[in-house]
Amino acid sequence: MIHIVLIKPEIPPNTGNIIRLCANSGYYLHLIKPLGFDLSDSNLIRAGLDYHDLANLNIHNSFDDFIKITKPNRILGTTAKGEKLYTKINFKKNDAILFGSESIGLDKEILNSIPKENIFKLPMVPNNRSLNLSNAVSIIVYESWKQLNFEGSV
Repeated sequence: MIHIVLIKPEIPPNTGNIIRLCANSGYYLHLIKPLGFDLSDSNLIRAGLDYHDLANLNIHNSFDDFIKITKPNRILGTTAKGEKLYTKINFKKNDAILFGSESIGLDKEILNSIPKENIFKLPMVPNNRSLNLSNAVSIIVYESWKQLNFEGSV
């Protein structure tokens, strides 16, 4: 399945929502340290309901550790400043889709390491900065899952 990668997430309810989303879609979720919260945070637990044990959640000390352990086929990056729309991406099994922190997005170093054709955005009206992280991840999970014919769903 596809790997959702949150790099330095900061807001517990966003991550809790994404845990629940990944549990319901069968996607792997990877959190890259440092985290802006403790995994026992009540807001994270509340947002994820009782799906924490159903999610395939992995925590990595660094992005490099994630790459070495997971070995994704392809790395895709999301950014509000991207040129390519998410609908132009052909998602594939074992893709890793990177999402940056809520306050700054993906680090420039990581973004610059991704081939330009693998960087995409979600459209917004002019003059807005970004979508909520858990909303953005939801849009991408369902688009990619749709492209994979909702494999594993009921």
